[in-house]
Amino acid sequence: MAGTAVSGRLAWRVARLAEIRQETPTARTLVFDVPGWPGHLAGQHVDVRLTAADGYTAQRSYSLAAPANGDRIELTVQRVADGEVSEHLTGPYSIGDPVEIRGPIGGWFVWRPTDSTPVLLVAGGAGIVPLMSMIRARRDAGSKALFRLVYSLRTPAELYYAEELRRPYAGLDITYVYTRELPEGRSGIPRRIDVATLSTAAWPAEFGATTYICGPTGFVETAADIMLALGHSPQSIRTERFGPSRD
Repeated sequence: MAGTAVSGRLAWRVARLAEIRQETPTARTLVFDVPGWPGHLAGQHVDVRLTAADGYTAQRSYSLAAPANGDRIELTVQRVADGEVSEHLTGPYSIGDPVEIRGPIGGWFVWRPTDSTPVLLVAGGAGIVPLMSMIRARRDAGSKALFRLVYSLRTPAELYYAEELRRPYAGLDITYVYTRELPEGRSGIPRRIDVATLSTAAWPAEFGATTYICGPTGFVETAADIMLALGHSPQSIRTERFGPSRD
């Protein structure tokens, strides 16, 4: 039975686009109908495969942006210059169009509503996507687990889920860090996440919180190093990264 379940979970399924929500000028959330979807945990991802008329295929992985909702899933896709998959999904792809999806994938970088441990979420740019799935899963489950989000982005125009994050979430505190341009009326200068940021925004190490860090590789490595320096145990820090390493 276990082998069958894994085989079914990793089978390719034909999904069709049901809804589009523009997040930023270069990113959109895509809502798919996926018949037979087995469900997923907040933090998991899927593989997406496109097939051209001549049989050529291109495949990329994308984090799930929302908790399980029957046969519907949500992905938020950032357009990448010359990206074979992202340029299609954020461009000519339209309602009713098919795509192949395989998943869910991943079992470490996940949050379960049964977990009452305090949580710190650290997002760099598009790394907010799986962390937003955790925030939404917490809300939908009525969880009382305390969440803190540190969201680093270059400019205010690149803020994903802006309208939703402006609403008050009981038990969720948000710290925004802007690296290139500050919002109008905000004092200070653009900066990157540093020791001062996380020592203020993170839970004290003695709280035993779980930290989820997602973003470009260099960002994730820096944030994880800071958390370790602040006394958090390696076992409490979970990371998901994309792009080249600092080396």
